[in-house]
Amino acid sequence: MPPAKKTASAATKTAAPPKGVAKKPAAPASKAAAPAKKAATPAKKAVPAKAAPQATITLKHIAAELAEGHDLTKKAAEAVLDDFVALITRQLVNGDKIRLSGLGILQVRDRPARTARNPRTGESVAVAASKKIAFRPAKELKNAV
Repeated sequence: MPPAKKTASAATKTAAPPKGVAKKPAAPASKAAAPAKKAATPAKKAVPAKAAPQATITLKHIAAELAEGHDLTKKAAEAVLDDFVALITRQLVNGDKIRLSGLGILQVRDRPARTARNPRTGESVAVAASKKIAFRPAKELKNAV
């Protein structure tokens, strides 16, 4: 490489201060200019705080709370809840309506066959008849929430 390029690149680099030597504090003029820049920017609108994420309660959480309140082991409470869910499932498969006082009513409803429209292509699509599980909350639950 030619010597001119070596000196030009060496001149553009700044040398770091040796270890143990403190850096100079910034000039007060630059600190005074910073608040002026902040004042020149328009005030931002207040951003509403995000709501806390909704907690998900599982059967294990419910079983643990029931176990504490009723002097049961956690395993026993989990077994009772598992049997409860199995019983409700079996009754819904049979087509029965389940009324849980204070909570609401669970029942299976038939959904008739219908024609729907594919939103992407716009063509009609036949949707087969199906069953769904409907929940109608009790008045007490509605008022509590």
